[in-house]
Amino acid sequence: MAGKSSKMSKMEKAGEHLSQLMGSLVHAHLAIHEPPLGYSTTPGGLIKALDFEFNPSQLSMSRRAQWQSTPTAALRDGVVPEFMGPEPRELSVEIFFDRSDDPDSNDVMKMVESLFRCCEVTSASIAAKQPSTPWVIFQWGSFKTARFHAYVASVEATYTLFGTTGMPIRATCQVQLHEIPSDTLGQNPTSGALTARRVHRLVAGDTLQSLAWREYGDATVWRAIADANGIDDPAQLTPGTELMLPAVEEVTA
Repeated sequence: MAGKSSKMSKMEKAGEHLSQLMGSLVHAHLAIHEPPLGYSTTPGGLIKALDFEFNPSQLSMSRRAQWQSTPTAALRDGVVPEFMGPEPRELSVEIFFDRSDDPDSNDVMKMVESLFRCCEVTSASIAAKQPSTPWVIFQWGSFKTARFHAYVASVEATYTLFGTTGMPIRATCQVQLHEIPSDTLGQNPTSGALTARRVHRLVAGDTLQSLAWREYGDATVWRAIADANGIDDPAQLTPGTELMLPAVEEVTA
């Protein structure tokens, strides 16, 4: 009996370790913001935080340097090109949505429509007489190279599975992002720059420590979440409440 008990204890510990690894998986997400007003580089409010249920299998990034040369008949070997400057970065990411376990769900259609709306002028920008599509930030944990301010240049959605009513329940989206250069990257919102804050809706079992671990890889920085949301008692968290999660730059600062 003692041997069996010891074996079960090892199995339970292995299960707990696996659960911790699964819980620490950082998911990529796309924060969709209202465009800034005037000459500001600070965006408007958060329109939607699109969390990826499945992390991308690959990311394609590109950047080019712009050179210019004007041919002339006087030089047989050609002219020396002139450097005009670097071009903004471009990021291509594939986003996969799946609700095959719930054939009556319309979540896939809603999420794809949210991406398509990133190519449409927002109502708030029209009202301000500065029409613009939303600004977005793609973020994936500590992968800072892929995190920059951008606009959505194109969205291509392929629906691959449908429910019995014709509702799409699986889709793959190819999203092309073009960087919007800014001289104030990495600062917090009060200093005039866009940071990758996002919204998380609490579910049963969530704690500030677990959120800090999943978002930043450090459970001890939970106070940053509490301060950002005016939480005095971290033990009193209500499922369904939306919390603003500070950007990585704010927490590390």
